[in-house]
Amino acid sequence: MKVRPRPADTEAKARRQRAVLDERTCRMICPVAAAMVGVCLTGIGLLRVVASVRGRETIADDLLSLDALLFLAATLASYIALRVQSHQRLHGLERIADAAFIAAMVLLTLACFVITYAISR
Repeated sequence: MKVRPRPADTEAKARRQRAVLDERTCRMICPVAAAMVGVCLTGIGLLRVVASVRGRETIADDLLSLDALLFLAATLASYIALRVQSHQRLHGLERIADAAFIAAMVLLTLACFVITYAISR
């Protein structure tokens, strides 16, 4: 005889699976975003060297500094999400971390285009 799971059991299992997925997402965003802050800082340093040698400023270092702030926001949101106990807060902080991370990656791509075309000319 096959026992069918009760709706409450199925719902609780789905909630646990979502929490595990959310935690895994936060665990991935936190170290990657933190490393990307370092990448942005390295890019700013290199652009400063190029600017002092060539005597030309670009907007790319400003974009990278803004980008570092977005990556920092993603890092902090994902870190705090890992520390909270409430599922509502976890989901809200995860959304913030996702949005900040995606916005930072788009801005980093834009900064790469600016760097490529500003330095090559």
